[in-house]
Amino acid sequence: MGNIVLNGSLKFLSLGDVLQLIGSSGGSGVLRLMSKYSQTPGEVFFTKGNIINASASDKTGLDAVYLLFGWAEGDFEFSLENFNVPKVITSNRMEIILDGLRMVDDGETPKLGPVSFEKKESSTIPVIKGPLIDYMYVADEEEFRDGQFIIQEKRHGNWIWSIMEGVVDIVKETPQGPLTILRIGEGSFIGGISAFMFQGSVRNATAVAVGKVQLGILNTQRLSEEFLSQSRDFKDFAISMDRRRRDLTNKVVDVYLKRDNLKERLASKKHTIKQGQKDETLYRITQGEAAIVRKIPEGYVLAAMLGPGDFIGHISFLDMGHEPYSASVFTSEDFQSDKVNQENLRKEYDGLASTLRNLIESVATTISVTTRVSCEFQRKNAKEAKQKK
Repeated sequence: MGNIVLNGSLKFLSLGDVLQLIGSSGGSGVLRLMSKYSQTPGEVFFTKGNIINASASDKTGLDAVYLLFGWAEGDFEFSLENFNVPKVITSNRMEIILDGLRMVDDGETPKLGPVSFEKKESSTIPVIKGPLIDYMYVADEEEFRDGQFIIQEKRHGNWIWSIMEGVVDIVKETPQGPLTILRIGEGSFIGGISAFMFQGSVRNATAVAVGKVQLGILNTQRLSEEFLSQSRDFKDFAISMDRRRRDLTNKVVDVYLKRDNLKERLASKKHTIKQGQKDETLYRITQGEAAIVRKIPEGYVLAAMLGPGDFIGHISFLDMGHEPYSASVFTSEDFQSDKVNQENLRKEYDGLASTLRNLIESVATTISVTTRVSCEFQRKNAKEAKQKK
């Protein structure tokens, strides 16, 4: 056993919440779940916040993680310790959480013990949480009531908030009415890197309070100064991540409205990175266009369209659930790119102040969850099309 740094009851913190907490803190160690209905504990192994393996009953790997979502009663503890298990899980952390909750909701995961699960509308999209904010970065506090707009789509603004208490819905306007695409909670951010990089930034979604919400207004001048002190490569990388997030937020509406025009967008494009391939390289686009596409059983989902200055490929220190493991990259005929020394980027990322690092991590998490929302809309579209035949 190692040094236990987190423990509690699964009745107080669900497995999904615990996995988010460990992941956002970048912890390396073993999460153990104990239940009086199981003779042996379940174990989930983390390396720098990423789930790499697990065991529960006679299951290992992803199957074991999903099985543990059925443990609604019991205790957990997370220990910082060394372990010797192979890395067999490459799925994004938020993807695992979303799948685990869905499988419980759909009855695919057995329920351990005399417990009941309420079917909730938000169960397929859990509340995204993050680590507590460093209060030194909070310039002021604001309180919002249920239904109040915090920011509005297409309005200008450069404020960044951290949620200190409560839940906020992120909503896109569509011809069919408002569409909730995300639900975020304590430790999450409202506003991204572009908010303090570009004066007069235009919001690309609306944030609405769900119940009472307490927000901390961040010191954007201090964040901006810290960001501008980083290398040009790192700033370009972070801005590219934020650009991908914003484009994906728009693409989810296209999928919802069945207007993504995927065939037209992929016409004459080359399949450069195939979903699932083991390519550890990170590239910077210097010319042309790249389409990020997720393949699911019901078809293909366009996640983002990227161009010169954007980064594609494997990111060793951030997991956003895209290429190479969970998405493909299709490139135009004139596409060109340069390889990136991502070890230098990793060192800068590790050396960031916690608030700025958490903001960038939040962008990656938002990309992961929003992609999943697009996939759910695609599944719904495919089901409706099948029923019409």
